[in-house]
Amino acid sequence: MTTKKLDATATSPYPLSENMVRRKGRFKRIRILVYADFVVLMLVLFGSILVRFGTNWPKGFSTYLVGFLVASVLHLLTYYFGELYDAAPRIGAKLWLPRVTALTSIAILLEAAIALITDYYLMPRGNLLILFVFGSLGVTFNRWLSGKVRVQRYGTPRVILVGSETDIKMGKEHIKECGSKLVVVGELNSTSQLSSEIASRQATDVLLLTSGLLSDIYPKPLEDLELKMVGVFQQILPSDTLLGLRRSIQIAGMPFTSLRAHTLSSSRSHFKIFTECIYLLVLSIPILVVTLLMATYIRIIAGKKIIHKQERVGKFGSTFNMLKFRTMRHNAEGHTGTVKAQKDDPRVITGLNWVRRSRLDELPQFINVLKGEMSIIGPRPERPDFTKEYEGLIPGYGRRHDIPPGITGLAQVSGHYHTDPSYKLGHDLQYLVNWSPILDLQILIRTVWVIFIGRT
Repeated sequence: MTTKKLDATATSPYPLSENMVRRKGRFKRIRILVYADFVVLMLVLFGSILVRFGTNWPKGFSTYLVGFLVASVLHLLTYYFGELYDAAPRIGAKLWLPRVTALTSIAILLEAAIALITDYYLMPRGNLLILFVFGSLGVTFNRWLSGKVRVQRYGTPRVILVGSETDIKMGKEHIKECGSKLVVVGELNSTSQLSSEIASRQATDVLLLTSGLLSDIYPKPLEDLELKMVGVFQQILPSDTLLGLRRSIQIAGMPFTSLRAHTLSSSRSHFKIFTECIYLLVLSIPILVVTLLMATYIRIIAGKKIIHKQERVGKFGSTFNMLKFRTMRHNAEGHTGTVKAQKDDPRVITGLNWVRRSRLDELPQFINVLKGEMSIIGPRPERPDFTKEYEGLIPGYGRRHDIPPGITGLAQVSGHYHTDPSYKLGHDLQYLVNWSPILDLQILIRTVWVIFIGRT
């Protein structure tokens, strides 16, 4: 098995030592932020007890200590999975309070559910409202303070403006009039020299002020800039509201959206893994029963060697051996080489066509899931030869490798087996951008329907 490794510092615009310092500083800042949130939560929890009951607590100190520790850890996990500890842009006013409040509400609902199921209360019920209000305010304050400290430590952000002369002039006027704490270190009318300008001017961020520039930097050099921790922002035009953009960042009075080459953050990826572990636990018995029945049937119809191994491309371009139930005759590609399966493919063994149509031949891939090579839901893994071809033809095709490939996915339940790869990529990227446990559940339900109707 070969694995593609990315060297985030090999082409950095900063000296190696400086780039390492920036990365270590980011992780240290995140770690300190976790500690700060923990302290805030514990202070609010113990403070609310003292305010309500004084020194005459209904239960002993040790009982409340255990409950408060569990509640605080639950809040921190919710904040982590809610991306509160992901690296925030260096520039732009971000409204933290609504997001923190929403995540605090989720954590409190989880605590209420624990109490309902176990009849064990982590805190007096009246303290939940106090935790909601003051916990949200305290966690929000930590993020405001973290932003101030970061500017003091690393200095004023250094920005390159990219766009037409008119747009650059207007952007500079906004930055000057709004008194924004930005230093404009470069101006470009195109993106052709963007990477070299960032390196020579030690820029930390890029503002794209004119429409149409995104296609010039995606997927390169946007992917490289993300690895180098250089922020890239596209100004939102009035017509862009038709795209349904929900998140915007205010920079010098101008609306921007932050651009990322990779669609799923590490915290959301970990949350996805967590939810899929739950799916595996719940569905393990039905999956095992159906797999054994299918293995028996295929053994009778196809004979020996019922498992077929095929090399596929996985996360970050690594390759692995994907498992399938064999539905074609032995050495099916002996005379043709690597080719795509066709509708009503003559190589399929008689009696196993319905197995392919219903996707039940994919069941052994749950072994790949347990090995960490695949996920239950995600972009379907493609063969290396086809992946290389598609990456040359379809810009951004490699983004579908941000997460482990899936047994089923949005493209599989929304399209057909022979849907064009560019359309499938659109489904895959929409899945990555809009991922949520609810979306996964919808795809699972639609997958069951596809199995029953046997759509091709």
